[in-house]
Amino acid sequence: MTVKDDCIFCKIANHEIESNYVYEDDLVCAFRDMSPLAPTHVLIVPKQHYDSIMDDVPAEVLAAIAHAVKEIAKSEGITESGLRCVTNVGEDGGQTVKHFHVHVLGGRKLSPDMGEGFAK
Repeated sequence: MTVKDDCIFCKIANHEIESNYVYEDDLVCAFRDMSPLAPTHVLIVPKQHYDSIMDDVPAEVLAAIAHAVKEIAKSEGITESGLRCVTNVGEDGGQTVKHFHVHVLGGRKLSPDMGEGFAK
């Protein structure tokens, strides 16, 4: 497994740093965002390091992320009301941690505008 020693998400996904975990399987780990933009704001990260979704992420990891979204939506009670899944790529795309991750946001009405305040 490729894990970067200096990557905070690698450390959280592999329990070197503990977090507020909400879901986990063999391939991915999900935990609450420290600066939530909505009542539900969970990050899903692969346990293996990939810089972004553009980094040849294997199909089984992408499938595990999709499964995690469904499980998190159920456990958070947002399957019927709706949710948003976002992944950012690169600095101009808003990526602040260079480890592929998906934001799951929900728990209230989210603005359809993806500009500043999209989750306010």
